[in-house]
Amino acid sequence: MTLGFSLKRFGAVLYKEFIQMRRDRITFGMMIGLPIIQLFLFGFAINADPRNLPTLVELGDNGPLSRAVISGMQNSSYFAFKGTVMGVGEGEEALRRGTANFVVVIPEDFERDVVRGDKPEILVAADASDPSATGGAVAALSGIVSVAIAETLTGPLAQQAGSAPFAMVVHREYNPEGRTSTNIVPGLLAIILSMTMVMITAVAIVKETERGTMEMLIATPVKPLEVMLGKILPYVFVGYVQTAVFLAAASLVFGVPFEGSVWAFFLGFNLFIVVNLALGFLISTAAKSQMQAMQLSFFTILPSILLSGFMFPFAGMPGWAQFIGQAVPATHFLRVVRKVMLKGGAVADVTGELWALLAILLVISAIAMLRYRQTLD
Repeated sequence: MTLGFSLKRFGAVLYKEFIQMRRDRITFGMMIGLPIIQLFLFGFAINADPRNLPTLVELGDNGPLSRAVISGMQNSSYFAFKGTVMGVGEGEEALRRGTANFVVVIPEDFERDVVRGDKPEILVAADASDPSATGGAVAALSGIVSVAIAETLTGPLAQQAGSAPFAMVVHREYNPEGRTSTNIVPGLLAIILSMTMVMITAVAIVKETERGTMEMLIATPVKPLEVMLGKILPYVFVGYVQTAVFLAAASLVFGVPFEGSVWAFFLGFNLFIVVNLALGFLISTAAKSQMQAMQLSFFTILPSILLSGFMFPFAGMPGWAQFIGQAVPATHFLRVVRKVMLKGGAVADVTGELWALLAILLVISAIAMLRYRQTLD
């Protein structure tokens, strides 16, 4: 026995490891690809101070001061005015559906009341279900409008600008206390189901391949679709148990309300579970071992956390990141959960998200069955 260090033996071990690394292409791709994806996502896509938030205005006065208020808000880059609403009901509908983050109400005779020194109120209804998305804009709002009005009041009216000639009233809808848990806890359901459903399905199928029992299944006259449904449906029951426990904890421990339609939640929840199980089935057709199945499953979790709007405001991401985020199932289920639980949404309010989940399911299922047939060949 010798304790001498041999460069030759060390080189042989090193060479062997590089060969094994090259042969395990999936793991090698993960080691190279994952850091690059993280770099671009954190560097370009993540923005904790979102700008250009969709805003509607209810214009009761179309005078120069009202136009100055709107122009000042738009020039701040926090707000992007998308149109007008004709009443409180239309504004509330836009906030509930998520087509607007803010509705600005400028009252009638706003300009006259400013000139008289009556201090009229500008009402801003903000969708506070995601406090991090609207917090920065709300904090900057009063200063933005004050500057815009001060620049417009000139001549004899200039003295009005120095005494705050208006009052800014902000109504935080759906989460008036701005509690982070009210926003995060419903979103966690999407992340937890994504992590467990995808990984459980992928590992369970690959485990059969490793044990050789999959060959017996392939030898039977069972069709690929029948195998796919038979493998994933038992885990739907697991998803039901997880969701029941989650909803009970959200209500009893964190005090998160459930304001909307149970039927809307039920439809979105079932679609999301099946999408994730189909994704797990797809991963199982690419992985050759349980370790690879777990690695690929984690690979799908990253966009679910970063691009779905769970951790960072979806509206704050650049266009290309939002485009990719639309293909992430968690993005749409997250919107379903928040709309139903926090905003009192019904089926009509989440129809677009349900169609998106169905489209993603059809695409993933088609690819999974094609790859499964190739596996049979």
